[in-house]
Amino acid sequence: MFVLRCSLRRTQVKHLLDCHSSWGSSCIGMHQRMSSSSSSSSSSPHPVAAVCQVTATPDKEANFTACKRLVQAAKEGGASMVFLPEGFDYIGSSREETLNLSERLTGDIISRYTLLAKKLSVWLSLGGFHERGHDWETDRRIYNSHIIISEKGDIVSVYRKSHLFDVELPGRGVSLKESAFTIPGSSLIPPVQTPIGKVGLGICYDLRFPELSLALLRQGAEILTYPSAFTVATGAAHWEVLLRARAIETQCFVLAAAQVGSHHEKRSSYGHALAVDPWGVVMGDCGGENTGMALLEIDLEKLRDTQRNMPVQQHRRDTSFYYSLGGKD
Repeated sequence: MFVLRCSLRRTQVKHLLDCHSSWGSSCIGMHQRMSSSSSSSSSSPHPVAAVCQVTATPDKEANFTACKRLVQAAKEGGASMVFLPEGFDYIGSSREETLNLSERLTGDIISRYTLLAKKLSVWLSLGGFHERGHDWETDRRIYNSHIIISEKGDIVSVYRKSHLFDVELPGRGVSLKESAFTIPGSSLIPPVQTPIGKVGLGICYDLRFPELSLALLRQGAEILTYPSAFTVATGAAHWEVLLRARAIETQCFVLAAAQVGSHHEKRSSYGHALAVDPWGVVMGDCGGENTGMALLEIDLEKLRDTQRNMPVQQHRRDTSFYYSLGGKD
């Protein structure tokens, strides 16, 4: 295992790269970017989050084995909460395979993760999980679900992705229609109190809708999460700028676990699992080639300093003001 460590003012970034991943990726290093400061790190420790990067395939057992090793390594590195990306359970090669591999929340995969969380006494963010819908037997449709599991092994929150990725980009190799087999979630979920702060839940394409992040902010979110499997084309163009924009406009931490590399012959993901601070500075970037993780101390005082010094939320007008240009139906 390759380890890089760097201490920063109020934030310590450590990168771990699994050089013997069961996915078989070649380990040649991990891209690392960190904010810098001449000030010394704060004297008191802060909770640690692990933002993971994986390469899921249709092999659910291999995926679980590899994710389990990342969670164990994160716990050994001091993490109190571990973030896995969208499709952590699997990424199917066809609609039929995707549906056939899906499970209910009470199925084997989530049961194994609840046991893992309890055994290691660590919180888990799992998003998104291929969850069979309530009417599965009749319509064979699923939810894309972001699940939070406590250190006791309890499922404490489930957010079902509300914005579905139906996109055709001619010439860029992107053609996906998530709504063909996925049910959009009916509502947002209040932020979850965790050991690292109040976590607001999103999934992948939700990142493009600032209304969602601002709604979570109004409910007290301190950390926004966007576990993702961005395409290579859209990731190269928009991934980082969108994550930094969400951090800057909400003045929250943003943590985005990611899929990376080739899942099968039909699909690859951009990678670059990212962590951004409330000022919009990239705290850690896992790069676009390898599986691994970034371990980051989350200092909520930095969030409070940012919000106090630039009180954007106090200056925000009532919601009705921003719709005042619209005509009345």
